[in-house]
Amino acid sequence: MAQDGIFKTKELAWICRSITMAAAPPPPSCCLVALPPHAKDGLVVFGKNSARPRDEVQEVVYFPAADHEPESKVECTYISVDQVPKTHAIVISRPAWLWGAEMGANEHGVCIANEAVNAREPAAETEALLGMDLVRLGLERGSTAKEALDVIVALLEEHGQGGNYYEDAGSCHSFQSAYLIVDHEEAWVLETVGKYWAAEKVTEGVRCICNQLSLTTKIDAEHPELRSYAQRQGWWTGEDEFNFSEVFSPADDHLHCCAGKDSLEKQEEGITVQTMIDILRDKASGVCIDSESFLTTASMASVLPQSRGSPCIHYFTGTPDPSRSIFKPFIFVDDVKLVPKAQSPCFGDDDPARREPRFQEKPDRRHELYKAHEWARAVIASGQEQGRRLRRTMLELEKQGLEAMEEILASPAPPDPAEVADLFYDCVDTEIKFFK
Repeated sequence: MAQDGIFKTKELAWICRSITMAAAPPPPSCCLVALPPHAKDGLVVFGKNSARPRDEVQEVVYFPAADHEPESKVECTYISVDQVPKTHAIVISRPAWLWGAEMGANEHGVCIANEAVNAREPAAETEALLGMDLVRLGLERGSTAKEALDVIVALLEEHGQGGNYYEDAGSCHSFQSAYLIVDHEEAWVLETVGKYWAAEKVTEGVRCICNQLSLTTKIDAEHPELRSYAQRQGWWTGEDEFNFSEVFSPADDHLHCCAGKDSLEKQEEGITVQTMIDILRDKASGVCIDSESFLTTASMASVLPQSRGSPCIHYFTGTPDPSRSIFKPFIFVDDVKLVPKAQSPCFGDDDPARREPRFQEKPDRRHELYKAHEWARAVIASGQEQGRRLRRTMLELEKQGLEAMEEILASPAPPDPAEVADLFYDCVDTEIKFFK
């Protein structure tokens, strides 16, 4: 059963004030998108590696479209916000202790992922909306990338962002947020500092966001008080050309090009979902993280055809380290079969993430897929022949799924809903049985 419970509204200030530390670096994640002409066959290809604390579990959860009562509330990770009359169907990958999402998609072909970033203005320690909450809210309420952007910035203005990004009572790490928001036709890069924000529209080529502010002088939408705020802080004179990342980045932050973007640009015009998956698996470039503190705990890749008659296909690992995981396909149809084996246990009101003070215990959040995959990771990491055979077999299972999805995309007729409603369920079930 997916954790989707009620999180009380309070502050973390009591613990944040008790800890003296420099601003910690954000986890080194990476989001990428390729649009025509770089993407093959007029597709839009999206990808995200979620780097998080090594022992954190992510679950993959589907929520159907829903109607809501007037004046009802939705309980996010730390605070409640007003609910809307109708929410879209979504599929998300999220750290199992929180309400929001690291990455996900909705039934209208919108994909969103976020990155934690540091900025000149420290992120608020007071509990508010997490960047990950805003990912989910954008997916639930936006039917296009631009609509999702508008949802996120409106909620940011009203409620702010803040709170602990980690399930850890011994730390209080809060970050600003950047987002890659994508649909069939375009992408938006949205970067935020407190309630202030700027966004750039991308309609062709490739784009990558990592854990630094990346917007420069090309800004297509912004908070109405963004520049006056920068002037009041003494960060911009008002005379020089306004460069968002130069104005708002920390003094010791040196902008560098995302390694994933370099890899995508080398592909020229042939980028496919397989290309994206290969890049997400690349440890040598730093796109796939496996360090002492952080691990790529889950990954996602999506194919968004520009033809509305073809289905969007989203691939999730639901397990750590994409180089040792299987990307499994998901397609939105009515009556999608839920996948409890990829969902973490629910602890209800006894969850230490809900009780205050928070995070005094860390329960076992491993789901059945995660537990089965732990064995596979250990065998592959051993470097023995058994591990090499296992990885070849896993890649062959994945290849079969990718080829089946290619056939669906190439077909002039939409897939039979009855045949794909249990697609992700069957893939997870097959993977678990294979590991056993």
